Amino acid sequence: MPFRIGHGYDIHRTAAGRPLVLSGVRFEADFGLEGHSDADCILHAVCDALLGAAGLPDIGHFFPNTDPAYRGADSRLLLKRVVAELGSRGWEPVNIDATVIAEKPRIAPRLAEMKSALAAAAGLPVESVGLKATTNEGVGELGTGAAIAAHAVALIRRRP
Repeated sequence: MPFRIGHGYDIHRTAAGRPLVLSGVRFEADFGLEGHSDADCILHAVCDALLGAAGLPDIGHFFPNTDPAYRGADSRLLLKRVVAELGSRGWEPVNIDATVIAEKPRIAPRLAEMKSALAAAAGLPVESVGLKATTNEGVGELGTGAAIAAHAVALIRRRP
């Protein structure tokens, strides 16, 4: 089959004293996301979508949180490594669509910057990336701002 689709999901609790990085873009905020790496839930969801499309294990298999090499890691580099892993198996990304769910900070003013950073890390033209932001309308932990989550879908194809 020349094309495959994958889905990814990631969620991280908010934590004081950590930088907030979403789609490779740093936000000025009084909190960040809890995690072993930079905890960029958007890029983690994208990694899982790409890996899933290729029938590979999830991001934790390739970058375990028990490995000190990935402590504080820039998730853009992890995404680049995932794309390289796909390439070594004859696959390449075609497009990515992601949605981040966060009550704060306001994300919409930075979506273009975030979309560009995601496209660059995935090696795609910006027009091949969709990125949206929404809230959880005050419902649950996402709605109270205790966490930020992301969903992603990716289409990959066999290299020509």
